[in-house]
Amino acid sequence: MTPRFDAVGLVVADLAASLAFYRRLGLDVPGDAGDGPHAEAALPGGPRLLWDTAESVRSFDPDWTPPSGGHAITLAFACDTPDDVDAVYAEFAASGHGGLPPWDAAWGQRYATLTDPDGNTVDLFAPLPAAD
Repeated sequence: MTPRFDAVGLVVADLAASLAFYRRLGLDVPGDAGDGPHAEAALPGGPRLLWDTAESVRSFDPDWTPPSGGHAITLAFACDTPDDVDAVYAEFAASGHGGLPPWDAAWGQRYATLTDPDGNTVDLFAPLPAAD
């Protein structure tokens, strides 16, 4: 048997705040998610995004501590256009979730970085128009 990729998990301090952040990014998080210490949402294409509170993780791993020295994970969200990258970044930055403002990356994408409620990096990107 070969294991198959199925999910990405986030350990969060405030489950409600994290779920609200990712709902704003368009994830279809069920309405009853967040009623307990674990939540999950199906992602397009089949994988899932999982959220667990630190207390939940410590229930089976009492020695667990959050990573230090930088973000622990980076998630990336595709936008349709470079203007969408700018607009989504502006919306989230206005509510305290900015990171690196939008820029035209050397690899041909408009790129920006948000910070989620737990300090994880969330990248936004869209292809730049082809140069004539």
